[in-house]
Amino acid sequence: MKNHQYYVYILLCGDGSYYTGVTNNLERRTKQHLEGYDEESYTHNRQPTELVYYELFKYIHQAIIREKQVKKWSRAKKEALISNNKDLLPLLARKKFYT
Repeated sequence: MKNHQYYVYILLCGDGSYYTGVTNNLERRTKQHLEGYDEESYTHNRQPTELVYYELFKYIHQAIIREKQVKKWSRAKKEALISNNKDLLPLLARKKFYT
């Protein structure tokens, strides 16, 4: 039985934004982003791109769930993940209520 690997990854784009994606071949996919492979993609006009973070998964459904989760996160929370400041993640997840 073939061992599958899936990656959730974050790219830093040339305009300073982050792109989060999922793939089964991280090297190929990051190269495609950098080369502007898909003219309709988010990263096409935001060159250059740089891989700043990735996580490895055994099952595609787990990777897709994680990708959707990270895509919803604030910039600050993504930066905490990228910087490996995992202690900050719960704090950045809290909603702020003003009185």
